[in-house]
Amino acid sequence: MAEYLIKNGFVIDPVLGIKGDKADIAIKDGKIVETTAVKSPKVIDATGKTVMAGGVDVHAHVAGPKVNLGRNFRPEDKLFTYTPGRGIERMQGGFSVPTTIRTGYNYARMGYTTVMEAAMPPLYARHTHEEMRDTPILDQGAYPVFGNNWFVLEYLKNHEIENTAAYIAWLLRATKGYAVKVVNPGGTEAWAWGLNCDNVHDPVPYFDITPAQIIKGLIEANEYLGLPHSMHMHANNLGNPGNYTTTLDSFKLSEGIKPNSKFGRDQVMHHTHVQFHSYGGDSWANVESKAKEIMDYVNSHDNITIDMGQVTLDETTTMTADGPFEHHLTELNHLKWANADVELETGSGVVPYIYSPNIKVCAIQWAIGLELALLAKDPMRVFMTTDHPNAGPFIRYPRIMKWLMSEEARKQQFDAFKYKDKVIDATNLAGIDRELDLYEIAQMTRAGPAKSLGLAHMYGGLAPGLEGDVAIFDFNPNEPCAPDAIETAFGNANCLFKAGVPVISDHEIVSNGNKRTLWVNAKVNENPQVMRDVKEKFLRYYTVTLNNYEVAGHHYVPNPYVIEVDATQ
Repeated sequence: MAEYLIKNGFVIDPVLGIKGDKADIAIKDGKIVETTAVKSPKVIDATGKTVMAGGVDVHAHVAGPKVNLGRNFRPEDKLFTYTPGRGIERMQGGFSVPTTIRTGYNYARMGYTTVMEAAMPPLYARHTHEEMRDTPILDQGAYPVFGNNWFVLEYLKNHEIENTAAYIAWLLRATKGYAVKVVNPGGTEAWAWGLNCDNVHDPVPYFDITPAQIIKGLIEANEYLGLPHSMHMHANNLGNPGNYTTTLDSFKLSEGIKPNSKFGRDQVMHHTHVQFHSYGGDSWANVESKAKEIMDYVNSHDNITIDMGQVTLDETTTMTADGPFEHHLTELNHLKWANADVELETGSGVVPYIYSPNIKVCAIQWAIGLELALLAKDPMRVFMTTDHPNAGPFIRYPRIMKWLMSEEARKQQFDAFKYKDKVIDATNLAGIDRELDLYEIAQMTRAGPAKSLGLAHMYGGLAPGLEGDVAIFDFNPNEPCAPDAIETAFGNANCLFKAGVPVISDHEIVSNGNKRTLWVNAKVNENPQVMRDVKEKFLRYYTVTLNNYEVAGHHYVPNPYVIEVDATQ
């Protein structure tokens, strides 16, 4: 592979502690190396430009049957954007639910190189891997959902942590999954009975277990296995006024559990799209921000990480395994609704949504997401996301950067709101003058997510030995600029290296990259009981045979990067 030397750029890298100093970055054999290790490199002049590691998205919905349903469900979404192929680029389209091709290209244009699919139904793992395989450039992994799985509910009802861990290990191998995902624990299973679990103590019908038991048990099983990422949770009661108390109750379930730190993480819980879980009030008429109360807890407890779920004020497509929430949403906006049940495992729903700046609640949601980040004392534990596409499309990350880095940009957005005064009264944002710098942005979009995923040995920084994932932006951090210049620069990378290969050069896609799929091969002691249970339930309840369930072969997972986890005693 060719050698490269990126010279004279303003380097932003939390891994090395570089905060905008001029420095040179060398790439050889696909890795970052010391500058003395390259002998005759191709020189990239980054004078006056910002140099950062490739971005890492810890939570997005970019592949799988739910995403594909969103594409089919909303042909009007394709009217926003359609681009014929040019050069090496393939035909692409879609706005809030882009095609796989557009997904890879648009992330690359923002300087991202690693993206995790946040909710994979195990039964449809093959579909998910097929879409990830078809997505260019990006390294990707997927989180199988466990919070409403019949095996998990039955084992945790009896507090059988070892059996739960053995089942998780088997399912991660069978689906080529990366982490334990929990969506509305118990609530999605309750939805099959026309019910929901609105708080952590509501019983799940038939199974006689509560969300609190599910959450705590899955955290314990996750740490028993020592998986690279902590338990990744979408809590109960999403999107309802007053739900911040449920969020705090869920946070507290992580207390007292020691993290298995073999992969360098210090947390036992990741709580996703916290904006949707930070509401006060008891109705939509008096809904208000409780971001301060949420961040007071996060700032004082080092055992959890969170991501924003920032509303971007766009027309979008909501999709989640939280089936009852999607039914609730369609009753609110009266737009079309799709619902699905995935046998013994999970369910999902899809509903279009318009986050209008002329609607008070949407503006309040916008403010809450920004408050979470601006009130964070440790940006290494608070990550930038839109819960794509639920709060807005991922292509708005540069716009979120603008809002976080510029108080003036936030004021401009406030002035555009129809109910500006009411939004200010219901939130804290207008009183926050903090402006994040690029170093803090890099913590939230690169070093922090990589560490949370247990992938700090590969991604998130520019230290020698890490992957040669490097982004160069037309942005001089030492010169004053208009807020919109931030969005423009970080939405259109000048240059991007993926594993040492240029995929963007002079703002043009020049390669589809040599992408990889990340998955965890978790090993436990042989557990005959769990395998008997699996075989029995497949015979009784599943519509597929056990032999046809497992994801196998390079047809589905080409060029895999396997993370080995050995929990045998």
